[in-house]
Amino acid sequence: MNGNGVQSLAGAVVRLPAGSDTVVPEASEAFVATPEVESVAERALMYLRVGYPVHFSGPAGTGKTTLALHVASKLGRPVALIHGDDEFGSSDLLGSDLGYRKSKLIDNFIHSVLKTEEEMRTLWMDNRLTTACRNGDTLVYDEFTRSRPEANNALLSVLGERILNLPKLRRSGEGYLEVHPEFRAIFTSNPEEYAGVHKTQDALMDRLITINTGHYDRATEMAITIARAGVPEAVAAVVVDVVRELRAIGVNNHRPTIRACIAIARILATRGHECTRWDDPFFGAICRDVLNTDTAKVTRQGESLMPRKIDEVIRKVCPVIRTKRLGGRVG
Repeated sequence: MNGNGVQSLAGAVVRLPAGSDTVVPEASEAFVATPEVESVAERALMYLRVGYPVHFSGPAGTGKTTLALHVASKLGRPVALIHGDDEFGSSDLLGSDLGYRKSKLIDNFIHSVLKTEEEMRTLWMDNRLTTACRNGDTLVYDEFTRSRPEANNALLSVLGERILNLPKLRRSGEGYLEVHPEFRAIFTSNPEEYAGVHKTQDALMDRLITINTGHYDRATEMAITIARAGVPEAVAAVVVDVVRELRAIGVNNHRPTIRACIAIARILATRGHECTRWDDPFFGAICRDVLNTDTAKVTRQGESLMPRKIDEVIRKVCPVIRTKRLGGRVG
């Protein structure tokens, strides 16, 4: 207190609630639970319930995020969803200072004495990792390797020692947060050769149980296509077989993926068109449009070979019997 009776306090921290920043996923009716999918999901659940974080690693378009949310829904806890980003820093996971709050109290209870108190408080906002660790939520960190490795350093102590280090809050006595016993973490990532993907720390990978995911078997891809596009089994079979045949062609044999199957089938269903005959121009045009970009680097003398390859695969796979249109005649 100085000679004028003014007392000044500074450096306190006010923690602001993060608000409703979680979701509660529910198992979707459109989720295709074939034996292959359920086998993977059950293994992941077993690891999570024991307390180990799970990492789904595999090519883009193979349903890793959908599978992660499906597994998270089985845990019955709110989910904090984070998408990896090259611009991420540690504050995007932990939280950061938002500004300051200043309060002033003037006490003139005794008319001859004026007492003034001022207090300056830092405003701190928790981010999703901190909130999940505090509340026992399930963290789903989608494509976490798209974030720079240093941004994910906070996860090391969370997954190893079950302690979240909050260095910016040490001055208020909250430098460490004990992780809630119900906290669980699910990660997804694409292969390192993908553009925009960083090589992550070995120490972090050592803390995860990695389940390598790839393309599903034919029966599962057919079931997914039928569920997501609403086409008959015969149409789904042709579309899936065309896509599977093309996977071995091109510079990246991870593609085309199940997304291409769904896209082609949805377009056919939207047009009320079930024709999958090799000489049907509409079906051929759809396949070339959807599939051509995935393997466009296959060229000869500067000309893309993919339109020709797609036509060859369609001829090989498609039935050569009859054309059927919804609401029309069968010839």
